[in-house]
Amino acid sequence: MSIKEIEANIQKLDLKDRATLAKWIVESLDDLSEAEVEELWADEAERRLDELEQGLVAEISDREALHRARLAIS
Repeated sequence: MSIKEIEANIQKLDLKDRATLAKWIVESLDDLSEAEVEELWADEAERRLDELEQGLVAEISDREALHRARLAIS
């Protein structure tokens, strides 16, 4: 299964399930070195910037992001 297929399947999950998956993924990174974690975060930041620049996603305010996060965990 490709990363794109995995991403598509993850997008089908509800927010709570995606949050649970994200938590598991982050915890699975505990065995990585600090440099490896920094590289992964840099890659993620670049991916998100690319999505913004391509118009695939829209920016939201910090207030809206916090609101969505609170809804997802409540």
